Amino acid sequence: MEALVPNISVFMLIFMRVSTFFVTLPLFSYRTLPATYRIGFAFFLSLLMYYTIDVQSIDITGTYFLLILKEAGVGLLIGFTAYMILSAIQIAGGFIDFQMGFAIANVIDPQTGTQSPLIGQYLYMFSLLFLLAVNGHHLIMDGIFYSYQSIPIDQVFIPFGNSSLAEYIIKSFSMMFMIAFQMSIPVVASLFLVDVALGIVARTVPQLNIFVVGFPIKIAVSFIILFIVLGVMFGVVQNLFETMLIVMRDVMRFIGGAG
Repeated sequence: MEALVPNISVFMLIFMRVSTFFVTLPLFSYRTLPATYRIGFAFFLSLLMYYTIDVQSIDITGTYFLLILKEAGVGLLIGFTAYMILSAIQIAGGFIDFQMGFAIANVIDPQTGTQSPLIGQYLYMFSLLFLLAVNGHHLIMDGIFYSYQSIPIDQVFIPFGNSSLAEYIIKSFSMMFMIAFQMSIPVVASLFLVDVALGIVARTVPQLNIFVVGFPIKIAVSFIILFIVLGVMFGVVQNLFETMLIVMRDVMRFIGGAG
């Protein structure tokens, strides 16, 4: 029994990191996925990882509870990093909705329970299907497994005081807005030209009610441009998935003290 307790303690640390990883990770953290399924999936995944990772026995002492908190923090931080990068898709949709006039017509996202823009929700759903089609969720789960190479299970503290970690997260946050701007710029720029043209028409033909005519024209132009550039957008989404995995790997490297 004494030999069994350290094994259970190691398994609980692995289970803590994996389960908290699924709390904030895209696709696995949604409300439509029952919590019992997530807990069961995290349990069996942790069981597989326990017999794969070579970890020495850890005694249950005061340091052990610090390790539990550290594992929870690592899982939440890495999952949040992935969620932050994928949020660029909904931010791009928000930019497009604002120009189209759809900003007042947000919908409730059944996955997260929050309001989201119409076009952003449309792009986000297709991006998640694209992520599943290219087996991106397998790469995300590989990231959970390989996180133990960068962040040892017996490392007690997360180096939040490391300026490199904070600077890298800030750069990743700003990069998310840059990617969102790149995705939305074809539609936003086209609608800007439409606004200029409508302004000229309003000045030359004052009898025309430009607000009544302009709204359906902007919606029609937006959908036409979206149809044309949708393939290019999903090329950006593919690069976004690669960026997400790179950022997750680098954050794990900084947490492990290799930065």
